[in-house]
Amino acid sequence: MPEPMSTHQHDRARVDLLVTGGAEVLTCAADAPDLIGSAGGGVAIDDGVIVAVGDISSYAAELVLDARGGLVMPGFVDAHTHVVFGGSRAQEYAARVAGLEPPAGAVVGITGTMASTRAAGRTALEEQAGARLREMIEHGTTTVESKSGYGLDIDTEVATLEANRALQQRLPVDIVSTFLGAHAFPPGAEHTAYVEQVVDLAARVGAGGLADFCDVYCDEGYFDLAQSERILRAGLDAGLPPKVHLDAYSHTGAAALAAELGATSVDHLNFTTDAELARLAAAGVAGVYMPCLDYAVGHPRPLDPRRVVEAGMELALATDICPGCWTTSMQLAIQMGCRAGGLSVPQALRAATLGAAASLGREGRIGSLEVGKQADLIVLDVPSHEEIAYRLGRNNVTTVIRRGEVVHDSTAREG
Repeated sequence: MPEPMSTHQHDRARVDLLVTGGAEVLTCAADAPDLIGSAGGGVAIDDGVIVAVGDISSYAAELVLDARGGLVMPGFVDAHTHVVFGGSRAQEYAARVAGLEPPAGAVVGITGTMASTRAAGRTALEEQAGARLREMIEHGTTTVESKSGYGLDIDTEVATLEANRALQQRLPVDIVSTFLGAHAFPPGAEHTAYVEQVVDLAARVGAGGLADFCDVYCDEGYFDLAQSERILRAGLDAGLPPKVHLDAYSHTGAAALAAELGATSVDHLNFTTDAELARLAAAGVAGVYMPCLDYAVGHPRPLDPRRVVEAGMELALATDICPGCWTTSMQLAIQMGCRAGGLSVPQALRAATLGAAASLGREGRIGSLEVGKQADLIVLDVPSHEEIAYRLGRNNVTTVIRRGEVVHDSTAREG
């Protein structure tokens, strides 16, 4: 819990907040030779910005937060989520893990959630997503990418993006909004007509400032390469840079399109070739890895994230929280990325911070503890970074600071 400034500190430069007492401070700076910049010292914060990392002995603050021998590091950046949706697919999940077909009447798949999301209405969507986001914050996430895509009609897609904006204003988390009208085809929709509806809606979304990116699910049974290009180019025309769900269940060739259009990220990558990964790396496209999703769906070909790293791409981690993969914890994504994906702990931590920020085009602002960057950081009650991957399923985060403000502090409840 932050403590007031002591009297002997008056001769030092004054800042708003000092974080001290950490056994380890991770900067996750881009030039860190070990990927995480493991060091000592503390962090000085003023006006929501980091002003010093490491030696902070020349600063004094109104509030001093003692990390109590824990770990201090950047807040997690969740690079790919569908956090706004209605209802649940628990019955479907329970059946699938038992090797059974879902029972009659169970909500199944994207279009099943589409019906639940349309029925919920915007107020309920905000309430349900807000509860999930609060859990994400308590687990150390300070920036969340949030996609539409479970409305699949004009009104509900817009309502989802408006919910993103409202939740950004209500909750202490930064939300990066992505338009994903091309998540699936609604039942009975004529495909060409629906593509044109998405194209028209992209223009409306861009003009209204409702999203930061335009995304497409390019895969067998979803949107083909030509349809994906039509939508992504329309998004670009509307001022929405591309993101692409690609090659999750088949090889699509969409990697070349993503490289050509300058996509900020490509996500899934299960069937993407090494040559395509190298081309994406050359184009500066980040690759988003979602180990919890591959696990939750029992994917027949989980992505090996080491291929993404070896190709020279920036690797990003994400929960992919959605009806088919309900996890709010980036710590679990790190743990799964290490054990299931074979990442080293520093690789996973880098992917959960600066790498994820790069996948959102925000690596200059967030994702690392560096002077001049937004003061998003977390304190964990573990003495070293290896413990994050080691302590499976536990929330190790005690304190969350977003834009220089303490927004969650479980130590305050300890008395």
